[in-house]
Amino acid sequence: MEILWFGILAVLLAGYFALEGFDIGVGLLLPFTGERDRAVGAIAPFVLANEVWLVGLAGVLFGAFPVLEGEVLSELYPVVVGLLVSWVVRDAGLWFRRRLDGSGWRSFWTAAVAAGSLGLALSWGGVIAGITGAPALLGVVYGVVVAVVFAFHGWTFLAWRLPGEAVAQGASRTGRGLALSAAVAVAPVVAPLAVLAPDVLGEAAPSATLSVLSLMVLPVVPLMVGAQIWVWRVFRRGAVPTFF
Repeated sequence: MEILWFGILAVLLAGYFALEGFDIGVGLLLPFTGERDRAVGAIAPFVLANEVWLVGLAGVLFGAFPVLEGEVLSELYPVVVGLLVSWVVRDAGLWFRRRLDGSGWRSFWTAAVAAGSLGLALSWGGVIAGITGAPALLGVVYGVVVAVVFAFHGWTFLAWRLPGEAVAQGASRTGRGLALSAAVAVAPVVAPLAVLAPDVLGEAAPSATLSVLSLMVLPVVPLMVGAQIWVWRVFRRGAVPTFF
């Protein structure tokens, strides 16, 4: 049972990096593109669906690996707070940047999207490095690595989502290219997780608790997967929303 829930944890974490990674990456690239409304509109339909993976990850940590969750919150509290603040700032920028007209208003919230995206990438690098026991300086370096791979993923996503635009010149415009960039985005979290697997398994909740969680959670998984497939089928091509 512990192996099953470790697998669920790994899939949720990898799924978050693969999907939310391009959202964060596009946010990082906003200061460097002149087609910011088109770029934000390209990720708009996917943001909330991709964040569900993080919510699910937090739930699995709380229910199946409470000791690990406690260690992350206590030992990496500043980094976790930075991650949450960055999440709020990035999402606030996405929601508010088109609520009023005016270049100053839009520029401010566009900067908030970029700053929040950078904070998310750096914070995730710090969390991953901190879990492995690396010193704080290496956590900053790893955060930069995460930011770079997310930016690459976002660049590839824009080329795939907006094939007729000049938003991401030189990037692969195929689904295969996007899948490759997703694999690159996942690598910074999959490699440490594989190394830490024995330690994570040792901190799982009792088998009885995991069995009850399985009865409660596993029936919901097909709904989550189905919703993700629906979002991608509906919004993978076509007009870019202008609400954001």
